Amino acid sequence: MIEKKLIKCETLGESYIEATHSSGLKIYIMSKPDYSSAHAIFGTKYGSIDTKFRLADTDEFTLIPEGTAHFLEHKLFESEDGNAFERYAKTGAYANAYTSFDRTCYLFSCTSQFEENFDILLDFVRHPFFTAETVQKEQGIIGQEIRMYDDEPNWRVCFNLLSALYSRHPVRIDIAGTTESIAEITADMLFECHRNFYNMSNMFICVAGNIDADAVLDQIDRQIDDQKGCEVIRGLHDEPREINTPYVEQRLAVAKPLFNLGFKEACDAPEKTLKERIVTAILLEIISGKSSLLYERLINEGLINESFDSEYFNGFGYAAEIFDGESSEPQRVADEIKAEIKRLRREGIDPDAFTCAKNSLYGQMVMQYNVIDRIVSDLVATAMSGDGLFDEMDVFAAITLDDVTECLNTQLNEEYSALSVILPTE
Repeated sequence: MIEKKLIKCETLGESYIEATHSSGLKIYIMSKPDYSSAHAIFGTKYGSIDTKFRLADTDEFTLIPEGTAHFLEHKLFESEDGNAFERYAKTGAYANAYTSFDRTCYLFSCTSQFEENFDILLDFVRHPFFTAETVQKEQGIIGQEIRMYDDEPNWRVCFNLLSALYSRHPVRIDIAGTTESIAEITADMLFECHRNFYNMSNMFICVAGNIDADAVLDQIDRQIDDQKGCEVIRGLHDEPREINTPYVEQRLAVAKPLFNLGFKEACDAPEKTLKERIVTAILLEIISGKSSLLYERLINEGLINESFDSEYFNGFGYAAEIFDGESSEPQRVADEIKAEIKRLRREGIDPDAFTCAKNSLYGQMVMQYNVIDRIVSDLVATAMSGDGLFDEMDVFAAITLDDVTECLNTQLNEEYSALSVILPTE
């Protein structure tokens, strides 16, 4: 049985269905009948940071090796009769999967045969097949992948920064784990993780595009039984406020140095609120967005190029503002960013700059409703956070210059910053 409600946004002229299956599965569907394609994701709240968990009906936490979520993602496509990619090849759909810090998602997009493709998705994600032999084989494959990413500059500059900022939180560890940690993974362990994290109470389905929402719900109801799984409780990590080191560098095959400058934030609550995330995004746009004084100066002086960007990197138990890009003088760029933060604190944020940044991000948010895969990604974010898809509209409207000024004065503390640099090989 499925309970559903229609959620509308009169301002955008958009709506979506939010539903809950009797198993606890959350479902989000946005029909776009004028579009030619459809995109679907079947996901679980299980990512690389979930190395410590317990079920709601137990008191003891279970520890699992780093990289297990990613390992499980790789193995789940396999079955006794072949693999899911072969099944999708027959329908012409594009299929993929990814594991991030806090989720694992399986997806497909198609222009026809949606029902058949959706059946494949609902089937293979729920029915694991592991043997000791296939697990051992996969350990070799993922070990090669880990070693490959050891030489990938953009990957290394990011994780070197996270290792500089964090000492205990598993966000500092490569999503694929380490060759040592994946060597501990067994078939029984994968079955246990699938049983716990892939129970419907911990999962979500997000669909958008040229589909009939009621038909999708009927298909889910036919495939998913009513048995409700136990809630999974993520374990908190005793992460200190201090950083590990303010500077880390590595030499790899790059034409120009890469850098990541990060400011570690305190996590008094496990997760940041929607308002905190949006206010910080507006502040970062004011500091270094493409219409900012800092960006213009750094571009004119040849210190950065158009790859320069910033983001508010946050999740369960971690948060950091990160500036990244290419520069022949990464330390100088970092110093310029810190100097601009100090100037804004000293002189105050220009009201016009606040309005420009707020409007720019608002416009980007509105435009996302024209792109199917972006809509599904935002529905996934909705499923993860529990916020409504259109809640951003109200939050954006209510944010003031005082909100952003308070954020400026309490975040981006230089004492808790670190610079990661990838230099060209000598």
